[in-house]
Amino acid sequence: MLRSVITGTGCCIPTQTKTNPDFLSSKFYAEDRSIIKIEPKIIIDKFQKITGIAERRYVSDDLNTSDIATIAAQEAINDSGIDMETLDMIIVAQNFGNVIKNTIQTDAVPALASRVKHNLRIKNPSCIAYDILFGCPGWIQGIIQADAFFKAGLAKKALVIGAETLSRVIDNYDRDSMIFSDGAGATIVEYKEVRESGSGILSSCSLSHCLEEAYYINMDASYYPESDSKIKYIKMKGRKVYEYALKHVPEAMKACLDQSGVDIMHLKKIFIHQANEKMDEAIVQAMYKLFGYTETPKDIMPMCIQYLGNSSVATVPTLYDIVLKGKDLDHSVNEGDVILFASVGAGMNINAVCYRI
Repeated sequence: MLRSVITGTGCCIPTQTKTNPDFLSSKFYAEDRSIIKIEPKIIIDKFQKITGIAERRYVSDDLNTSDIATIAAQEAINDSGIDMETLDMIIVAQNFGNVIKNTIQTDAVPALASRVKHNLRIKNPSCIAYDILFGCPGWIQGIIQADAFFKAGLAKKALVIGAETLSRVIDNYDRDSMIFSDGAGATIVEYKEVRESGSGILSSCSLSHCLEEAYYINMDASYYPESDSKIKYIKMKGRKVYEYALKHVPEAMKACLDQSGVDIMHLKKIFIHQANEKMDEAIVQAMYKLFGYTETPKDIMPMCIQYLGNSSVATVPTLYDIVLKGKDLDHSVNEGDVILFASVGAGMNINAVCYRI
């Protein structure tokens, strides 16, 4: 039988580390533009306790999103051993295009996928390059789209990338800015003949809630009272996002697993979007409760948010690459293991993919 199989992975983890103590001199303002009079250390300590984030990574001034996407892509290509010219598709999940350092202007023409193809020097005109904007679940949605193209007989080999430089669209006066980071993760996906118990995508699920939920994450002016209101930064209604995710993501994950026919007790790992440690833990616990289990396996959920922060579309492919290549001392996966990819983000959008390694 034919299945979509991940045959190569790669990531680009930026070299600049921004630790929580680096924010001690920050002045934070509330949504109503009033200064938050709590000591920065108290704010930061509470932030770390909730999110789990101790440090995050930012790109150097000379790099843009398409640059780190290219680095991750080349690593995935090398890992897979494919000839780049045989690629049918390049899908880049992103949300802000290239944002040039010290500006807030996004540059998405040409598409980042076109820039990646250019950077890789791929000549094949039948290799179609395009971007996808789907919030943080973008990379997983790219995987789902590649799988759909394969099943439709329109492609056999795809490069799917998630890349973002959120450090360039954050409001430094907003305490939520400490969540965000930069990074890129990439995968080669091929439509291959496998045995029934072999590797590949087993099922997928996607949802969009765009009524009251559409603007839970959006672009808006800085919280700093004297800022230019015409300049927009990424903003998030944290409580609304948490409540939304906890209500809907476990249901989507369960639907995906049910569709795959895999018993939850055979699930090895969950690679969930690295958004917030407490929220991710609550989502996984809620999913297990939907299956009738009161306890969650202690080793089910690898995490890298503690030292990489939330790099949006890059978190899941980066984490998968780290674990797959034995760079996480606490987690490992092996051939035949069933895993679940899951994410939630701006839109609001949710998705999940059940995959056998």
